[in-house]
Amino acid sequence: MPHLDPFIVPEFHLPFENSKDPGADRANTEATAWAVDRGLIEVEASEQFAGIGFGHLAARVDRGAPYGRLLLLAQWMAWSFVLDDQHDLLIRSGRVGDWQPLSAAMARHVSGAPADPAPAKAADPAPAKAAGDPARANPLVASFAELCDRILAGMSPLIQARYRRHVPRMLRSLDEEAANRRPGHRPAVEEYVLTRRHSSQLLPMMDMVEADQGVEVPDGADAAPELRELLWSAVDVISWGNDVFSLPKEYSCGDTNNLAALLADWHGLGLPDAVRAVEGRIRDRVEEFLAVSRSLPTALDALGVTDPAARTAVRRRVRCYEEWMIGTDLWQRHDCTRYRDERFAAGLEAAYTRPDLVSVA
Repeated sequence: MPHLDPFIVPEFHLPFENSKDPGADRANTEATAWAVDRGLIEVEASEQFAGIGFGHLAARVDRGAPYGRLLLLAQWMAWSFVLDDQHDLLIRSGRVGDWQPLSAAMARHVSGAPADPAPAKAADPAPAKAAGDPARANPLVASFAELCDRILAGMSPLIQARYRRHVPRMLRSLDEEAANRRPGHRPAVEEYVLTRRHSSQLLPMMDMVEADQGVEVPDGADAAPELRELLWSAVDVISWGNDVFSLPKEYSCGDTNNLAALLADWHGLGLPDAVRAVEGRIRDRVEEFLAVSRSLPTALDALGVTDPAARTAVRRRVRCYEEWMIGTDLWQRHDCTRYRDERFAAGLEAAYTRPDLVSVA
């Protein structure tokens, strides 16, 4: 990887408006307390964990939701940061194989399959370890199951089905990112972009926001290629912007799952130029988003989507995407200390990270 020259985080081209729900501080405090109570983080470092600002992010993208649902989103976001940090710790400590039992248990739970299938009868003890109570009892899995049940209870069947699809795909994407970090491996930029769309963990959270906001896009409209392109534009913009904010940490620990780092490596750029290249890609993606947004009415006409309620739901979904793009950017700039933390920027584990969490049963 190239030398880590100083760079400035650009003001990305995001011509959207955003305001924050007044429940932000309360949700942040209560989600932190929840994470401590569930054993996900070290209590001594709860203040540092609260500095991530997941309650503020939830308040920027789910403004006006009932407070209980806003808090639930903040708790899911808090859990997702623990998940991300724990997975990174397993990769760096050479224990990524320990992730599989947890991932399998979570995928089974969200699918509605039996949580604890009978252990395999093979002589090799590994299958028995991967199936059954040890993974299910782990705090990371137990808290996931708790959140998942509460989330699904507040969703219509239509959105439930999408959430049940998106969570396992998100979990698989973490395996893809782990594979990208094999010694000497350098993923292609476009390969990385496709993985990042899911490892960002955005799709399940977007499902949650749509449920909270009463946005229910029927399958006929949801299948519109234009609407799918708007989704990927929004997810790319958010993910690539986050790659810039998180670049010092990922660079310092040799993580190749970062668009700026990959552009620098593949094209022989210094990191400041690579960051500017990411900025240009974000500008292009936002312009594509705006152009496709303008074409949506015609696209819906062509699909025969004439129901006023369906078309209103589509417009509200597009607005949610806009709030996700600008809200995430503002959160990283103003509400979040994660990417400014000296330990994080140096590639070290955060002080709140429990090194034994995955092994706790």
